[in-house]
Amino acid sequence: MLVIESWVINDDSPVPVPSAGVVEALRSRIDSGQLETWLTSSSGRLLAFVTNTERAMVVLLEGEGGPGEHAVDPGTAGSSDGFILSNGQGDEYPDEDTVPIREAFRLVEHIVGTGSWPADARWVVDR
Repeated sequence: MLVIESWVINDDSPVPVPSAGVVEALRSRIDSGQLETWLTSSSGRLLAFVTNTERAMVVLLEGEGGPGEHAVDPGTAGSSDGFILSNGQGDEYPDEDTVPIREAFRLVEHIVGTGSWPADARWVVDR
């Protein structure tokens, strides 16, 4: 029997967020100035979404402090700043290690819905 994980936004309601509602939840958080969002799955995996409103870093971890992987945009030159973490720290990332925000929304929605990256996603293992 296949069991799909449920996901909750760490600092919001303990009610699981459905894949069909996760993009709306992320947009709402961005609109309120929260550019970093962590989701935790019922199996203990973590999904991080950090954006500067144009690009986003999407990271999937097996657990807190565990190995993970992140979405990439290979061959993209340059870097972008304005990634403001919840502790107020501003980060800059190579554009290769982030994806356009629309792609990030698609990736997060798929991961929340299925537990894995879309077949056409580009990502690297950070182990």
